[in-house]
Amino acid sequence: MNLQQIFSQSDAIGKMVAVLLLLMSIASWVVILYKGWLLRRASANVATTVAAFWQAPSLEEGAAQARKLDQGALVVPLIEATQKPAIGTLAAAGDRAQQLTRVLRDALHGVLHRLHFGQVLLATIGSTAPFVGLLGTVWGIYHALTGISGSGQISIDKISGPVGEALIMTAAGLAVAIPAVLAYNWFGRIVGRIEADLEGFARDLRELTSHN
Repeated sequence: MNLQQIFSQSDAIGKMVAVLLLLMSIASWVVILYKGWLLRRASANVATTVAAFWQAPSLEEGAAQARKLDQGALVVPLIEATQKPAIGTLAAAGDRAQQLTRVLRDALHGVLHRLHFGQVLLATIGSTAPFVGLLGTVWGIYHALTGISGSGQISIDKISGPVGEALIMTAAGLAVAIPAVLAYNWFGRIVGRIEADLEGFARDLRELTSHN
């Protein structure tokens, strides 16, 4: 019996669980593929852009070099934040170092928000997909046993088939959850490394621009 036959013989709740697992799998793989490409490019861009910035002879030329190289717009927002004067607002209160701390913190939060894209979705799918599959298994077993009891004939052959089909839902839930959990942990390590590099660059940039 193939998956199409199993799906066609299940009731509305069984079909709903199967469709939900399918949608969760598609969503997680879309995020995994997109974010894998995004973080791979981000890692290279941050290293190249920061190195080019510090090799420039002046702050203005360093900013120009960063704009050419920073395709992911991760380093440039930090540089531009130090070049926007806040006049006549509370953001301009305090000395130059305090002002830079505020603007760099806000810019860094915006950059990190983009880097953390999809992490919540992967964590949610990784933690809930096994239980969704378990729900489908429990309901499938209940549905199978109800049908068997209604027929009045109980045997191992009649029980093993429907129960085995219901257990496929558990395997499907794990198949959806495992890639999401692995990707969440892997991406978390990469994001943490990029975040540390950006925070270090922001601190150095604050020290540089606070004396200008």
